[in-house]
Amino acid sequence: MDRLYPLWSDVASPALLASRDRRTGELVFPAVAKDSPLVSLHETAEIAGTGEVYSFTVIHPGRKSGEAPYALGFVDFPGPVRIFGRLQGPSRPAIGSKYRARPDEQFGYVFEAAQP
Repeated sequence: MDRLYPLWSDVASPALLASRDRRTGELVFPAVAKDSPLVSLHETAEIAGTGEVYSFTVIHPGRKSGEAPYALGFVDFPGPVRIFGRLQGPSRPAIGSKYRARPDEQFGYVFEAAQP
């Protein structure tokens, strides 16, 4: 399936895709769309490995929703690039905690607590 904003690389161990500005080296997530007038100024870059939680909040949905509380946060990855998303793991996140991106059918990607 051809997507304007591909989120994942097509390799055995997928990585999130970003765009690197050819002049400044700055990373942008998600990758610049294929039909963007800026696409020629960027190259595709993979964001792999673990990142550190920069900031987070815990959302407490209303009782009627039936949803359990969940965490959303910013995770800093090497590059540098800061990405916002859902944080998942066995415990409440903490600033500086290590997380990895993984594919998710509902959200496209989530961050999962990395094993030490």
